[in-house]
Amino acid sequence: MTVTLLNPDGLPKPEVYRQMSIATGSKLVFLAGQVARDAEGRRVGEGDLAAQVEQAYLNIGTALAAAGGSFDDVAKLTVYVVDWTPDKMPLLGEGVARAAAKLGADPVKPITLLGVAALGEPDLLVEVEATAVID
Repeated sequence: MTVTLLNPDGLPKPEVYRQMSIATGSKLVFLAGQVARDAEGRRVGEGDLAAQVEQAYLNIGTALAAAGGSFDDVAKLTVYVVDWTPDKMPLLGEGVARAAAKLGADPVKPITLLGVAALGEPDLLVEVEATAVID
């Protein structure tokens, strides 16, 4: 595997993400923010944060497969959530877990979570960017 995930000694050790990834592959993939749209561009999960997170993660898996990799090659995620409040964490986790089950991947990655006022289209609740390293 080209990406090793860890929580180094001297830093907190969260269960839901890793503090660091060490990538050793030869192909860097920078993926634009993925949203709740299917392959035909149709809306998925309107008003449902968990469903939108799931679709965004599945889209990342699809894009990485096209590059010769998989979700396991993700080195870093940035997640933008509209009107973020901590009570939305269970919905975020639910969407991630559902996507991970479908992808057969470990979703625990270094992640930055940002609350934003709005995204590019008014029905979007979440957008997820990914950086991956593929050997």
